[in-house]
Amino acid sequence: MTDYDLPAAPHERTPLLVRRCPAYVCACLRKAQEEFGDSRVRAYVSLSYADTDEGLLTSDVTFCTPLPDVRPYIPGLEQVKDAAVAEISVEDCRAWW
Repeated sequence: MTDYDLPAAPHERTPLLVRRCPAYVCACLRKAQEEFGDSRVRAYVSLSYADTDEGLLTSDVTFCTPLPDVRPYIPGLEQVKDAAVAEISVEDCRAWW
């Protein structure tokens, strides 16, 4: 998903991304739980600067379900240093509903 409607200025762009991403994630996680009964799905939201001439703050969202015999989506999540990354579950979203 690309947000072409966001302004380029960091002081305008950052708060919009920080609100929009969790809202999108929580809506998707809630739907997964309602439609499929799946509360194990996790969303990974990252915020970082794009590797472009503009260097805009950008965000990526990925959804996956942790499985017992499969390597985590982001091994060593706590050690990530080149982006802000959050792992969000449907339980984390309940405070916003």
